Amino acid sequence: MNLLLGSILVAALAGLLFGFDTAVIAGVTGDLTRLMHLSPRALGLTVSAALWGTLAGALCAGPPGDRFGGRACLRVLALAYVASGVGCALAQNWSTLLLFRFIGGIGIGASSVLAPVYIAEIAPPARRGALTGLFQLNIVGGILIAYLSNYLVALAIGGDDAWRWKFAATVVPSLLFFLLLWLIPASPRWLAAKRRDAEALVVLHRIGVADPKAALEALCQGQNANGTLSWRRHKAPIMLAISIGLFNQLSGINAILYYLNDIFAAAGFGRLSSDLQAVAVGATNLLFTGLAMLAIDRLGRKSLLLIGAVGTAVCQAAVAFILGHPDDRFWLIWVLLGFIASFAFSQGAVIWVYLSEIFPTEVRARGQSLGSSAHWLMNALISALFPLFAAKSSGAPFLFFSAMMVLQFAVVWFYYPETKRVTLEAMASHLGG
Repeated sequence: MNLLLGSILVAALAGLLFGFDTAVIAGVTGDLTRLMHLSPRALGLTVSAALWGTLAGALCAGPPGDRFGGRACLRVLALAYVASGVGCALAQNWSTLLLFRFIGGIGIGASSVLAPVYIAEIAPPARRGALTGLFQLNIVGGILIAYLSNYLVALAIGGDDAWRWKFAATVVPSLLFFLLLWLIPASPRWLAAKRRDAEALVVLHRIGVADPKAALEALCQGQNANGTLSWRRHKAPIMLAISIGLFNQLSGINAILYYLNDIFAAAGFGRLSSDLQAVAVGATNLLFTGLAMLAIDRLGRKSLLLIGAVGTAVCQAAVAFILGHPDDRFWLIWVLLGFIASFAFSQGAVIWVYLSEIFPTEVRARGQSLGSSAHWLMNALISALFPLFAAKSSGAPFLFFSAMMVLQFAVVWFYYPETKRVTLEAMASHLGG
């Protein structure tokens, strides 16, 4: 395997940990509610604890990422994933569980900033969408592994300690990620931005660039001495980053992924049936994300967002209808699969690619941090509030999500530029960076 592809695959493993650690909670909400006597408000806090950590990680990742580089920071984050898995599995009370969920969230949030940036900076423009999209493919792969792991643990172990083993399963991939990060080089764009031209030239040669010297000259010419992220200079990419981060969560994707078993339970399905149907949801997510990777550099980012907005709006409205008519619960799994397919083929595949493309190199990690922070802030709010609103009206949250997707369609249609096959330096110039 050549170094370029190997480095991208290693960085994309951060996405697998991202998906695994965020989705594993779906298989333990029922056990935690029963064993720790959690109210709907406490359950929302339990789920959202990792997300507040994720917000903190996303907010704080930009400056160290721009200063020390994505590779170095990802090594530290891998250890945060390990600590979270061990701590959650061994937690003796609710407070300790919240603490280690928060630590895991820091790793998720920071890696959602740094891994896509690293991949985008070393990927060739013609394949940047698909290669950066490998991060999202690993996210949904991690979600599927989490659902499958939860199902297998419930079958093999069961009992009151099953939730501990579900958390413990995250430790193995975290350790593997940490070890593999020592085998990949620093980003040549980041090295060039730091005026470490000799090192950048070596990396460009190692990853197979045809003319490393010409490539280095192009990178150096594209650098801007002003490394400050400012509203005056970067208003356009800042608005795009914040909006795509917010809309990603206003689709309702993580409300469904985190509370999937509870949604099935509300429709009258049993525990093992819910776990098994969750695996089907995860498999659909993985399949359609893979299809999006094949299309993203052909159809473009904007086209995928428009297609997905229509599909997610229709499916969320259908979920609301079914939850209000329990006799039609048979259709719930099919409508949810339709929603997951629409999301995976659009927003799921596009968000991390788009965020990594619209800012200039000298502020890319901080710009990605801004968009990622908007994403995680909305995620935390929705995840904390969803149980409260769903308890009052099971269908109302899904009608809200549907309306937000109609709004997104209009915003993307009128304001989003297409970024496919455009060099990062040209995109920064186009957006005023």
